[in-house]
Parts: sequence; structure tokens; C-alpha cells
Amino acid sequence: MKPIDWKVIAREGEARAGQLRTRRSVIETPVFMPVGTQGTVKGVRYEWLETELDARIILGNTYHLFLRPGAEIIREMGGLHRFSTWSRSLLTDSGGFQVFSLTDLRKLTEDGVEFRSHIDGSKKFLSPEISMEMQAALGSEIVMVFDECPPGDAGFEQTRKSLQMTARWAQRSKDRFNQLQDEGADTGFLEAPDLSGRQALFGIVQGAGHLPLRRESLDLTTAVGFDGYAIGGLSVGEEKPVMYEVLEFLAPQMPADAPRYLMGVGTPEDLIEAVYRGVDMFDCVMPTRNGRTGSAFTARGRLNIRNAKFARDPEPLDAECPCSVCRRYSKAYLRHLYQTGEMLAAILISHHNLAFFLDLMRKVRDSIKLGEFGLFRKEFLEKLQENAQADV
Repeated sequence: MKPIDWKVIAREGEARAGQLRTRRSVIETPVFMPVGTQGTVKGVRYEWLETELDARIILGNTYHLFLRPGAEIIREMGGLHRFSTWSRSLLTDSGGFQVFSLTDLRKLTEDGVEFRSHIDGSKKFLSPEISMEMQAALGSEIVMVFDECPPGDAGFEQTRKSLQMTARWAQRSKDRFNQLQDEGADTGFLEAPDLSGRQALFGIVQGAGHLPLRRESLDLTTAVGFDGYAIGGLSVGEEKPVMYEVLEFLAPQMPADAPRYLMGVGTPEDLIEAVYRGVDMFDCVMPTRNGRTGSAFTARGRLNIRNAKFARDPEPLDAECPCSVCRRYSKAYLRHLYQTGEMLAAILISHHNLAFFLDLMRKVRDSIKLGEFGLFRKEFLEKLQENAQADV
């Protein structure tokens, strides 16, 4: 039996609407996954994510949970699901991106990465094997291989060297992952008894903005063989046209019978453009990070609640949004909360932003099923462009 079940329900061009089934939930794709960095989606209770927002899958960060509270405590508490009380699907990243962002605090070798904790400066070590062991302790439904993520402006030779190491680490990740699954990493309740109960493992394609290297990385990654495939190394400083060019080149060449995951992306328009090019899964901290700084996503673009013109504005953040925040609170009240330093401002705007992203994905899925995604994309992007110059 397989750890996940994936099928495409409808297509329009390269865009795909599908269904991804794990041992814990059924996930309609394209899907946006809220990011739970420390085992929580910042400022948003799981009750809201489960009921009103109906998030079927969220992301957990291996690096942060590796440092605090650590594998031993999470394993003792029965895994991240029981520890955090999140009962639906989890995808955990490998920790690679966070480690490699610590440019001046790490030492890279073939074995893995030695780095200093950003918390207390203590020395730590992550390798493909340790990452797999940590993610087994977390008990996520989808595990990511440990990879090296080069900067977006990396040169050709540096990028090739990096992706080849990523391929070697992918094989090591899979080898240790399989050992752990055979040892019984498939604990926990099952909502899908016809699935194996094991975790799924996704490979990561690197190559920065170099298209021949993206093809090389894809070949190396598919040769190892995974349950799904991710596109890494985008939204790391490269220009938007570069990202779109890579997606247009790479996504249609990725295995058609597996989900395609674009890591760490992005804005609403990025999601639309990536779906147009064949991507199925996304994650990004943007909805909650922007919420904490008073920035709201709306159908007409971003809105900065700090703007003085909202001090007497009785309208909601987004008149087109059905979320509970927009149904109840005015921009004037939200601005008041933000200006007075009330934590409720960040909570409410983060809630709205997640509702906006998740509702956008619902609309995308529906439009693909109806054969109207091309029209939806055109109207959505035109509306953003019309309001780009507006002082919102």
C-alpha cells in the first residue's frame, strides 16, 4: 500500500486540480499550506484553522523544532500531532533552507552541516540521516529530503556542485527514511485504512535560475524516486521573471503522476502564475508575517492598516472576503488596535490573510474544474494591476 494517494481530477492547460489523500486528511489541490514554524501557525488557533478556514494540511519547520523543544521531547509527547493537538496532515521541511540561510554560522561538508544555533550560539549538526530521524519523531505525513539551497544568484558551477550534493543527500535521505519506516515510524491513528500509514517522502529539485541544471537535477532526483517532487531554490532573491521562466520550463517535465510542490512561494499572483504553469502545492509565511506588520491581502492588492486614511473607515478589510474578520470588524477598528499595540490586531489580520489565501485556492480549484481558470487568472491579475498604483 502507498503512504499517499494522488490523482488529477481536472486539467486546463498545464493547470491541474487534484486530490491528495494522506492517512489523516483529504487535501484538494492546488493547495496553500499555512506555515507552523514552531509547531504553531503564528497567532491563529487550530480551532479556527480546522473549522472556519478548513486547512487540511499545514507545514512544520524541522530546524526550529530540532532546536526547541528537540526530538526527545516531541517523541516523548507522541509526535507533533499529539504535542500540538493538530489532527490533520502535516508536511515538514528538512531544515536545509534555514540552515543554509545561516551563511556566516555554518560549515558545509559531504557529511552534513555544522552550524551555530541562532538561539544560543551552541554548535549543532544536521545531516540527511538526522533530518530523517527528526521528521520521523515529528510524525508528519509528508517528509522532505535534506537538501542544499544555493543563493538565487549562484553561478553555474557553484549551482551544479550544489545540486549534485543535493542528489547524493537525497539518496541518503531515502535510505535512512526507509529504515525508519521499516522500524515503525508509521504510528498514529489512520483515517485511511487502505493507505499504508507510513510517511511519504518528497524529493527536491534545485538548479537556481539555470535551466540546464534544473533538468539535470530533475533527472537525478527522479532516478532516486519519490512520492512527490518539490521545486526548491526559488523566491531566494532572483527576479520574478526568472522564477516564472524556471517554472514554465520545469513543472511540465516533472512526473505527471505525483504532486508538485513549490517551496516558500509566495504572493497571491505568484500562486496564480505557478498554478498556470503546473504546480499543485505551496507554502509561505507571508500571510501571518504580513499580518503582524499590519499588511492585509485583498482582492485589490495589499492594504496597509497603518495608513491614516483608515482611521475613520467603517468598511471591512475586503468587501469580497467572507471571513469572520471581514464580516465583523472595520478598518478603523483594526487600525486602532494596531496603533495602540494590541496583539489582537496581528491575530485578526493574520486570520484574514490566511482566509484570503485559502479562499483564493478554492476559487482556483473551482475554476480549473469548470474550465475557466484562464479567465479567472486574467481577471484576477488585471484587478491587481488596476489597483497597483492606488494608495491602499
